[in-house]
Amino acid sequence: MKFVDEATITVEAGKGGNGCMSFRREKYIPKGGPDGGDGGDGGSILVEADPGLNTLVDYHFTRKHKAQTGQAGMGRQCTGSKGEDLILKVPVGTTVIDLDTGEVLADLVTIGQVEKIAQGGFHGLGNIRYKSSVNRAPRQTSNGSEGEFRNVKFELKVLADVGLLGLPNAGKSTFVRAVSAATPKVANYPFTTLVPSLGVVRTEQGRSFVVADIPGIIEGAAEGAGLGIRFLKHLARNRVLLHIVDMAPWDDITPPDAAVIAVKELAKFSQTLSEQPRWLVLNKIDMVPAEELEERCQAVIDALEWQGPVYKISALTKQGTTALTGALQDFLDKRAKAILVDPELLVQEDAMRSAVDTEAREHVNKLREKARDEARANRAAREKDADDDDDNYDVEVEYVSD
Repeated sequence: MKFVDEATITVEAGKGGNGCMSFRREKYIPKGGPDGGDGGDGGSILVEADPGLNTLVDYHFTRKHKAQTGQAGMGRQCTGSKGEDLILKVPVGTTVIDLDTGEVLADLVTIGQVEKIAQGGFHGLGNIRYKSSVNRAPRQTSNGSEGEFRNVKFELKVLADVGLLGLPNAGKSTFVRAVSAATPKVANYPFTTLVPSLGVVRTEQGRSFVVADIPGIIEGAAEGAGLGIRFLKHLARNRVLLHIVDMAPWDDITPPDAAVIAVKELAKFSQTLSEQPRWLVLNKIDMVPAEELEERCQAVIDALEWQGPVYKISALTKQGTTALTGALQDFLDKRAKAILVDPELLVQEDAMRSAVDTEAREHVNKLREKARDEARANRAAREKDADDDDDNYDVEVEYVSD
């Protein structure tokens, strides 16, 4: 199934049913009076987090969604039926944004979570509602109101406790395969990983966490180069990032340079995201001569001016991975306990994620606007060249006979 993490659609809630104007007419009951019933409410648009989905591809093709209109009222004080609500199922981790106002309508982070994004229209009133002591035969009714219409955008960000950051071929996918049952594609060329992948790491009975692997980022990613910039937003929900550095690179980029590039591109994309808890993981140590290992590792630490945790591993041989996953599990468990003791920590975490979402959205929108400007400029240049070519051939030819 194709991985789609963004979709733009229109949603329209149902219109409320109109009220009915009716009078009771029965044999032997003179002046029966008004008996027109109310209309039914229009259906609303809801979104539900479905654990069985992992992509927004369905909404990539079906762009318009409308809920059912409420039934009109009827005589004998019969109320019209309510329009059925329309439930749109989306993957867990989807954010719903109103494109016209920029408002976040819903953030679906738990399985089964349901949120309303468009309110159905309210019902109209039948003429029985207008009956009074001075108006025994009212001929007034009201129409149902229109349902809300919105242009919305779905943004999917995968839910994981640990996110992997690094350049292509740093060994991120190999690490996921080594510590979980997930089997992302692994090959000896850049951009083997084309979409985010998740793996569940079980450290012991009853203890586990989820790790997310995204495509590698390259120098210039913040300006749109490569694939990683598109998927960096998926790291917004992680509680800790693992910065994986290839200690035996196959190209001309040295490990210190590779480490600095990744950090710089991350900061350009979102300063808030770059300030998240981050651990340094020096990978492929099995491919480095023993006498050079310490020097290479220290060079990376110095280049980053690193003060945080450092782990030396080989994802291929699983050397050092058990100690790393154990430390990650302990870190996440302590964080969860701290949130239970002080719920304010969760509020701060949500605020941080919201800031990352905003910064990422603004950055991506700027890149798209820049791309559109360049496309318009290129189109104008081609049209100008075409006009110049036409002018060159606009020559009057005069034939002269001998």
